[in-house]
Amino acid sequence: MGLLDVCCAFKMSVKAFELVPAVERELLMGDKARINIECIECCGKHLYVGTNDCFIHHFLLEEHATTKGMLSYTVQKLLFKYLGLKKPVEALKAASALERIIVLCDATVSVIDMITLEPVPSGGAKIKGVAAFCVNENPVNGDPFCVEIGVLSARRRTVQIYMVYEDRVQLVKEVNTPEQPCAVSLDGYFLCLALSTQYMILNYSTGAAQDLFPYDSEERKPIVKRIGREEFLLAAPGGLGMFANAEGISQRAPVNWSESVMGAAVCFPYVVALDEGFVTIHSMLDQQLKQTLAFRDGHILQDFEGKVVLASTKAVYVLVPLPLERQIQELLAGHRVEEALALTEGARRNIPKDKFQILHKRILQQAGFIQFGQLQFLEAKEHFRTGQLDVRELISLYPLLLPASSSFARCHPPLHGFADLNHLAQGDQDKLQRCKRFLITYLGEVRSTEGANGCREDVDTALLKLYAEQDHESLLDLLASPNACLLADSAPWLEKHHKYFALGLLYHYNGQDSAALQLWVRVVNGDLQDSTRSDLYEYIVDFLGFCSNPDLVWKYADWALQRDQTIGVQIFTRRPVGQDQVKEQKDQVNPDDVITYLGKHSQALLLYLEHLVLGRRIQKEKLHTHLAVQYTDRVLSLLSQSPPVDQQVSVARDKLQLLLRESSLYRVQLLLGKIQECDQLFLERATLHGKLEEHDKALHILVHQLKDFPAAEAYCVWGSASRDPAYQQSLFHLLLGVYLDRDLPSSTVTGELEMAAVDLLNRHGEVFDAVRVLDLLPEGWSLQLLRPFLGRALRGSMHACRTSQVALGLARSENLQLQHDRLKQRRSPVLVSQKKGCVLCHNTFSEPDCVCLPGGVPVHTHCAAQRVVRDSPTRRQLANSNNHT
Repeated sequence: MGLLDVCCAFKMSVKAFELVPAVERELLMGDKARINIECIECCGKHLYVGTNDCFIHHFLLEEHATTKGMLSYTVQKLLFKYLGLKKPVEALKAASALERIIVLCDATVSVIDMITLEPVPSGGAKIKGVAAFCVNENPVNGDPFCVEIGVLSARRRTVQIYMVYEDRVQLVKEVNTPEQPCAVSLDGYFLCLALSTQYMILNYSTGAAQDLFPYDSEERKPIVKRIGREEFLLAAPGGLGMFANAEGISQRAPVNWSESVMGAAVCFPYVVALDEGFVTIHSMLDQQLKQTLAFRDGHILQDFEGKVVLASTKAVYVLVPLPLERQIQELLAGHRVEEALALTEGARRNIPKDKFQILHKRILQQAGFIQFGQLQFLEAKEHFRTGQLDVRELISLYPLLLPASSSFARCHPPLHGFADLNHLAQGDQDKLQRCKRFLITYLGEVRSTEGANGCREDVDTALLKLYAEQDHESLLDLLASPNACLLADSAPWLEKHHKYFALGLLYHYNGQDSAALQLWVRVVNGDLQDSTRSDLYEYIVDFLGFCSNPDLVWKYADWALQRDQTIGVQIFTRRPVGQDQVKEQKDQVNPDDVITYLGKHSQALLLYLEHLVLGRRIQKEKLHTHLAVQYTDRVLSLLSQSPPVDQQVSVARDKLQLLLRESSLYRVQLLLGKIQECDQLFLERATLHGKLEEHDKALHILVHQLKDFPAAEAYCVWGSASRDPAYQQSLFHLLLGVYLDRDLPSSTVTGELEMAAVDLLNRHGEVFDAVRVLDLLPEGWSLQLLRPFLGRALRGSMHACRTSQVALGLARSENLQLQHDRLKQRRSPVLVSQKKGCVLCHNTFSEPDCVCLPGGVPVHTHCAAQRVVRDSPTRRQLANSNNHT
């Protein structure tokens, strides 16, 4: 029977295995039609087949790779042996360490030689009355030259544990079971048993038992298969393949296979099951059916060291797993990303770590591109990150985004099947734009991570191009922060999309400020169109204000001032000015040069002088005088207009008056000469006279020419600020004298000036000397008018008197305390003796007379006198004291 007659692909979710013939019918039995295969065993390249006519056949299997990369087998029949019992050979198990084959035939377990197939000479290597047996692949006995087997008795409810040696077998344990066991698997101390009505786990060392779940042995053949350390696969009711560990717990989800399963094996990550007509392959990772193969007359399925072998009644086949990577690639080709990733992750434990990491990264990258093509951008981004994708693989999909100087070449074999983004989008503009928006987001996130190491220029240049093309708001943020955009690639792209302001920023970042300014000026002048910033002129002024190249400042200052002097002058007002204006730093401009340059721009000059004098508080007579002259000329110019604009005049005069009051550095006589002839600037003239200490002239102007009495009082307050009280008093007395000038006509004195004098006294009474005031006042004045002044003067006088009395009392108290302390000091005894020496001359005392230094230290009287003469008076702190011995 050929392979095509035996099997065909029936259903395939993924092609995980291929069925390859190993031993054909003709080689096994020739033309003997009644011979059937009963059992098989495989050990390395050696295949043993037991038949129903009590023969064991020994074959040598050699693997070969075909031209298509698949495995095929060549078979050589080495030997066959008749056991002489005329019964079928029910089971074969190889013990390679012993070079023995354990055989079950006619309810007897015997041991034969693995090479010659001859029975072991000793008669003690047999076990009779056996229904089934299994080999413990995780033995607890540490002897490498024996094999542990579990044996089911054909007539008793027991499981026996034997040790098989080269020439004998030894019973080591017998365990009773509640029902007759019909199938067994052994791992360590744990027996997994199929009884007549249920499965159970039994620890033959402790006797502990754990019931699993029921089943009916009359309806279906039980399956008990060890698949790993302390883990078993069982055929459960309902067509389920159940997993159970030694504790009786299922840590994997069951697989849903056929009700008529007769054999099962595990080839990770797949569970292979054989039923009456098919071989089914389920994934242990997601429990889904992955492949189904038709297989007629099959009745044996076993796995040997990862090799899955099947047998019909007439031939033997090997279920060859396709290479894992090929399986994964087929899943990816079908866009079954999650299955491919699950299969990759599930194979982790079977692949060396370094190889797995390489494979895993590539599969993640491929999965990312599949999901990228399906517009599943969140999933694609996660796979790109986890797979550590070279971001240029993604950028290269977008035409012209990679710089012309980039040396990047796509991965080979390729990670995807897209030529470029246009191929992917197929003319769908919405899809194209969504892909571009994704790349913007992804590049923005990855550019500051390790994913951009070594390709920062490519990443930033691509991001700039996307920003410019999409008119993205982050373009300016990119260029204003540290970046690696290539100027040669980026400049034409920005020009193409009319992003001239951004191009200027790029020029500036690359140290080409002149090119940046030239471009921006053309935009402001209307030669180029770019609506990025409506305040580009103000930005240029601000840029020049902080520009470190003075040549560029002077080059564009005139252009800026011609457009708007008020804004243009900020080029100079925003520049740093050192404390020492004479000392000029490299990136600073000399204020004197600026003032000279601004001579043709009067408004800008005035603003710059205000910046230096009022803003920077620079204390230079030249600057203060220049500003004061500018203010004065401005006021005189406004006053000369016909008619003058009152509001403008008022603002200009306020500035002038403030400067005249606050500054003391300008040239007073110069300014006084400029306004002397103007009969409208009396207040300014009064201030200037005040600066010259000509208070009488100033007050005369304020009182008699302006008749502004509040201004006169304010003048006194201003003129006496930061001066001593006597100066303040004299200034107010001077104003009072102007009010009460007896040389004026009496009617004038008794009119407005009289009321101004009364108001002055009542408001500032504490400043005046009351006695002098009373001498100045006319005799006819009513005391009622001066009541506030007199009351305040009286209270002030009484307060001063009482304050002096309190001070005197405190002084007396302090003096009394000092006298008390002195008396206490004099009463304290000072001890001297002939054994105690003077600290000044170091001689001993011969008589009791002494002088005490501060601290009670006694010295000779003559020594103290000499010290007084020698020291200054401030250091004479000696006191005479009578000694008590």
